[in-house]
Amino acid sequence: MIRAWGRWLWGWLWRTLLGFMLLSVLLVLLFRQAPVFGSMVMVERKVQSWIAREPIDIRHRWRPWGELSDHAKLAVIAAEDQRFPEHRGFDLVEMRRAWESNRAGGSLRGASTLTQQTAKNLFLWTGRSWARKGLETWFTLLIEALWPKQRILEVYLNIVEWDSGVFGLEAAAQHYFGVTAGQLNAVQASRLAAILPNPRAWDAARPGPHVERRSTWIRQQVNNLGGAAYLERL
Repeated sequence: MIRAWGRWLWGWLWRTLLGFMLLSVLLVLLFRQAPVFGSMVMVERKVQSWIAREPIDIRHRWRPWGELSDHAKLAVIAAEDQRFPEHRGFDLVEMRRAWESNRAGGSLRGASTLTQQTAKNLFLWTGRSWARKGLETWFTLLIEALWPKQRILEVYLNIVEWDSGVFGLEAAAQHYFGVTAGQLNAVQASRLAAILPNPRAWDAARPGPHVERRSTWIRQQVNNLGGAAYLERL
């Protein structure tokens, strides 16, 4: 009896795992081409607002690659993932540096790539846990295998959170500067990229000294990367 129950449980677990893997592959394939009109982080923010009884207005509008400012594309790469064209989802160089820094007692630093951030923003919840990290790894591998780099950056720019309820470059550009996603200039784009580590606390339109210094550094990094020619590598 116990052995039969164990076989049934083992079979059920395998079927569940295979079903999840198949569904996740189909979802990633779907979003290779289809516009992404929402994300799990947007759902999470909405649920949190219901629980707290504090209504939140989710602002989001999809914009295709050609309608996104090149300044913004470069600023985000310079700020978040300068080896984006080279790695396959995981930046081993930055991971080693982060591990060495943390081991030496330095400030806690992350090494999350744009692909990893796209995976967790689109499919997963916020917060830290081994379960979420495992799922993030799986979706990162799928996205890198099935999407071109340009598509990864396009989706990231369209779903990343830039303020409470403000998701995607179009909503952020209008929220902070009153322009469209394609009209952002180099300074505006660098300020948007500068607040990404803490977008619900920092303000791109009225940057404090830290954000201003970071945005200046981002513009310098964009120049070091070679400017618009860098995007041809994607």
